[in-house]
Amino acid sequence: MTSGTRTITAGIDGSRASLDAADWAAREAGRRGLPLRLLHAESAPAMPARIPDVDVPVGRTRSALDRAAIQLSYAHPALDIIARSTETPAVPALLAAAAETQTLVLGSRGSTGCAGFPVGSVALGVAARAQRPVVLVRAGELPEDERMPTGDGTPPNTAPYLPVVLGLDLDHPADDLIRYAFDTAAVRSAPLHVVHTWTLPPHHGHAPGSPVPEGTAEREDGKRQVLTGTVQPWRRKFPETPVSERVFHGHPGHHLLKASTGAGLLVTGRRTGERLGRSARWLVHHAGCPVAVVPHA
Repeated sequence: MTSGTRTITAGIDGSRASLDAADWAAREAGRRGLPLRLLHAESAPAMPARIPDVDVPVGRTRSALDRAAIQLSYAHPALDIIARSTETPAVPALLAAAAETQTLVLGSRGSTGCAGFPVGSVALGVAARAQRPVVLVRAGELPEDERMPTGDGTPPNTAPYLPVVLGLDLDHPADDLIRYAFDTAAVRSAPLHVVHTWTLPPHHGHAPGSPVPEGTAEREDGKRQVLTGTVQPWRRKFPETPVSERVFHGHPGHHLLKASTGAGLLVTGRRTGERLGRSARWLVHHAGCPVAVVPHA
């Protein structure tokens, strides 16, 4: 990874979702000791600015980018924040930014967006083509949502982090995907739950609700052994990260959605050069926690 990618970048469009996503990005940058970059695509000259030294000329209304940068600088005073606007339309601008950052963070809800695009289509379009991980954060995400509930007077910002969930395809157990999930769990000192789902090939003719075909238990045991073997080298690389492995028979979206309940982050993969899969799109729309889409070979 080059030094140019040692940042976390958030796309800003003024929507509630993008502002909540930027705050999530700021927390992630703080956890990793990285600068935060804010990018706003708009029809105005590019105006780089380092925050908190934001100067707004007399008579000029603060832009969504200005407001976001100032809010974040107050909330995260130790964070190095760089804000930039560009005239490039949203999707190409964000794709270019993704190529130069460690992780790109976008809001996954909202009714308005950069360059006339709905926020959802921008987020999904970028996640489907970006060269590096894209985290999609729903509107309303709060700092305490990624931590264990507290009921004993413990400050929410000191509570342990909720688990990270990784959805893993054993046919394509990409190192980039597994590394991202383990590293993300490690920087949080959070447990990692690795989930593999599988279904029988179509020619078996197994309809939902019908009796499970013979041999299914043996197949599942075999997949569990493969999953354990795949994860074992990463356990040795991250010995302090608690890891659990789960194998389910059924639709990936359904089981990953259930597994992500009570999680702080759901990690799913996308093969480079391919579209965002149906399950990944379903998870982005319905998961109750942020979703990281990680491209891999």
